[in-house]
Amino acid sequence: MADEAKAKGNAAFSAGRFEEAAAHFTDAIALAPDNHVLYSNRSAAYASLHRYPEALADAERTVALRPDWAKGYSRLGAARLGLGDAAGAVAAYEKGLALEPSNGALKDGLAHARQARRPAPASGADAIGKVFQGPELWSRMAADPTTRPYLDQPDFMRMLRDVQRNPSSLNNYLSDPRMVQVLSLMLNLRLPNNDAPPRPPAQSTPPPPPQQQHQPETKAREPEPEPEPMEVTEEEKERKERKAAAQEEKEAGNAAYKKKDFETAIQHYTKAMELDDEDVSYLTNRAAVYLEMGKYDECINDCDKAVERGRELHADFKIISRALTRKGTALAKIAKCFKDYDVAIETYQKALTEHRNPDTLKKLNDAERAKKELEQQEYYDPKIADEEREKGGDEDETLILVHSCAGNEFFKQQKYPEAVKHYSEALRRNPKDPRVYSNRAACYTKLGAMPEGLKDAEKCIELDPTFSKGYTRKGAIQFFMKEYDKALETYQAGLKHDPNNQELLDGVRRCVQRINKASRGELSQEELQERQNKAMQDPEIQNILKDPIMQQVLTDFQENPKAAQAHLKNPGVMQKIQKLKNDGVLCRKMPNQSLEKCLISHHDLIVAIRK
Repeated sequence: MADEAKAKGNAAFSAGRFEEAAAHFTDAIALAPDNHVLYSNRSAAYASLHRYPEALADAERTVALRPDWAKGYSRLGAARLGLGDAAGAVAAYEKGLALEPSNGALKDGLAHARQARRPAPASGADAIGKVFQGPELWSRMAADPTTRPYLDQPDFMRMLRDVQRNPSSLNNYLSDPRMVQVLSLMLNLRLPNNDAPPRPPAQSTPPPPPQQQHQPETKAREPEPEPEPMEVTEEEKERKERKAAAQEEKEAGNAAYKKKDFETAIQHYTKAMELDDEDVSYLTNRAAVYLEMGKYDECINDCDKAVERGRELHADFKIISRALTRKGTALAKIAKCFKDYDVAIETYQKALTEHRNPDTLKKLNDAERAKKELEQQEYYDPKIADEEREKGGDEDETLILVHSCAGNEFFKQQKYPEAVKHYSEALRRNPKDPRVYSNRAACYTKLGAMPEGLKDAEKCIELDPTFSKGYTRKGAIQFFMKEYDKALETYQAGLKHDPNNQELLDGVRRCVQRINKASRGELSQEELQERQNKAMQDPEIQNILKDPIMQQVLTDFQENPKAAQAHLKNPGVMQKIQKLKNDGVLCRKMPNQSLEKCLISHHDLIVAIRK
């Protein structure tokens, strides 16, 4: 914006940064090439840099754009006087005074121009005072640590400009130690200064003779002009007043919003928008109110307007992102009713491309999670799940009789992978049907995928502890894995719910036969070794062997069998010892011997435990 660049230029000029000021005024002119005040301000900056040709060009452009503006002739006179054209400066000042006779700057300029046009002998004070008129004054003051702070002191800068304008006025300021310090700097003299750090002495050279310091009066320097404040037209004045009023309305809206007085907040934000349409924050604030009120359509509409207007004004990306995030929030609220999060997710993603804000990212993740949960809920359909389960097949007599089901054909044709596929599809639609887990466990058993089958059987029992098929599936898998004790426990657990189930009774019978066979030592050496190896990998067996109490029991039976008899009276210890014996961990050489003899003869097990 031209106003913003102009304001930066004025600030830089006031701080004595004339190069920077000229650059800002140039930027402003590029945005507003017909603004006469900008050329006037840049002319002042160039004059302060003693770049009088550029100052003259800008002054002439100022007068050309606004011939009836008296201040333009003040710039023109200053530039001409800086170039040594005293007569032209007088003409410029006189023309300006004809337009505005009471203008003090024009009167002072005319007086200096006329004085420059009349040669006059320079007094001693005038000759010394003219050392302040050289361009090296500012650079030498800035380079010296003692005088550098003076450049930031407005009262002292006014003194220097007065001396530049009228060298004879130097005597009026010699009582100020700062002026004496600067004078000593320009004359290469060193004065004691207790308030500043010592400075290396400059080369002692006598001040130049008065005739060398004297310059023709026609080259007298015009005082460096103050930056011309932006000419405030009625239109601009009204615009600033509207902006100020809009800010007041916004603050009132914010206060009402905090009090949950949403209707009042909307009124204030709407009024602010009517006063100033160049600040999109009024739109986003009103959108926030609509969001709190549940008026999502109005919120989305305001956010769209904010994005569109913000792009027109080249607003900050953060503002655009904020509007899009607010729109996404409204869309996410609507999605809960209409079950469509795609638009909200897309809007959040657009907001993140503008500005990666953690809050926006969190909202995006929440929307994506909600979409996934919604899809899972929609996918759940008990009717379709039953159809898929029928396609998967089952070895239950009931389902085998349903020959029309494709699943039965898969199972009969031993196409177990296809059956598993349909079971999995049914579970996706209804993950709480224990029958499907039971059926898929049967297929996994046929495929030899025992861990997967065991997991499905356990899930089946978890969903319906009274469903006998879950126990028969799990027991069969454990029996196949030669975990006879575990299989026996599973079958017995199933019989608690269905005491007359023949499959469970047959399972118990088979497990007992296997356990008794091992106890009688009827296993081959290979079977015995395999059984023991499997037992040692059993987490339950490992926990028993790592139990400090059990380790002490086993050690007592080895070292003091008579004293260890007391351990057998403990039911918990007895149960664990029986578990070790049944799994072949104890009595590996003579499985059919008594527990006491097994415990006394397990020397190699004790050694392994101690290691």
